[in-house]
Amino acid sequence: MSKLAARGIVHKYGNNVDTDVIIPARYLNTSDPKELASHCMEDIDKEFVNKVKSGDIIMGKDNFGCGSSREHAPIAIKESGISCVIACTFARIFYRNAINIGLPILECPQAANEIKAGDEVDIDFDSGRITDITTGRVYTAEPFPDFIKDIINKGGLLNSIKK
Repeated sequence: MSKLAARGIVHKYGNNVDTDVIIPARYLNTSDPKELASHCMEDIDKEFVNKVKSGDIIMGKDNFGCGSSREHAPIAIKESGISCVIACTFARIFYRNAINIGLPILECPQAANEIKAGDEVDIDFDSGRITDITTGRVYTAEPFPDFIKDIINKGGLLNSIKK
């Protein structure tokens, strides 16, 4: 299995970032990932789509992805170029939807509380090691079990079943 890693700049948000601000309901008339990504986070951060770069990381606090069970939310995040979401905690349905579409997410309260917006972060998913390149601080999240790494490596649950 290939090594799963990410490196990017942090875009930081607070508690209870719900699916309605990740992708507002007014855009749910499409399932086109690129169209969804073009509106990602716009109700909480109007400049997100202009400043996000491929590989960047979203960081939230408690209950990230709460609200409706729409799969559109993790799809919009992934398609926008985000390589990982780190939070203190995730809403259960969002967590599962993210894994199902191949978006890596990690729970690490210490990292989510201490790492600042704009910091550069390196993530080794095999060990759960999160390194804040900007400050030199290292944090540890629970690494993914092999079956979840396989789903993410193959781009989501449906792709992992096909292969």
